Amino acid sequence: MAETKSESASHATASARTEQSAEIHAFPTPSKNQQKQQAYKQVTFNRAELNAILRVYGFKVAAGEWRDYAIDHLKDRAVFSIFRRASEMPLYYVEKDPALTRKQGTYKVVAAASGHILKRGHELSQVLKVLEKPLKIV
Repeated sequence: MAETKSESASHATASARTEQSAEIHAFPTPSKNQQKQQAYKQVTFNRAELNAILRVYGFKVAAGEWRDYAIDHLKDRAVFSIFRRASEMPLYYVEKDPALTRKQGTYKVVAAASGHILKRGHELSQVLKVLEKPLKIV
């Protein structure tokens, strides 16, 4: 079995490539699909949660107490802010923080001006009951 010069040269370059590739250690890079998943990883309200929040919001709008809202989907939490007027600071905000699921509960309602947590819990419907009641000045 006699090898021609071109065959022996190709074997030499192939062995040189395997030697070089053995020395190079590339860091694993995420695929494009993984990059998209990482880019979209943010906390959001699902449809049922939004329906529950907007039901309470709708009653208060009909009563003339609230007029505007904002939804923020952040990396670590989702926030539904409630305003009396669009130009003011929010009155309340409903926050979903999955990091607190096993501790104090995923949901909380906060009085935005003072920062006091009015209610916190695992069930959104129970947490929203604090907003359904007419609030009293003490």
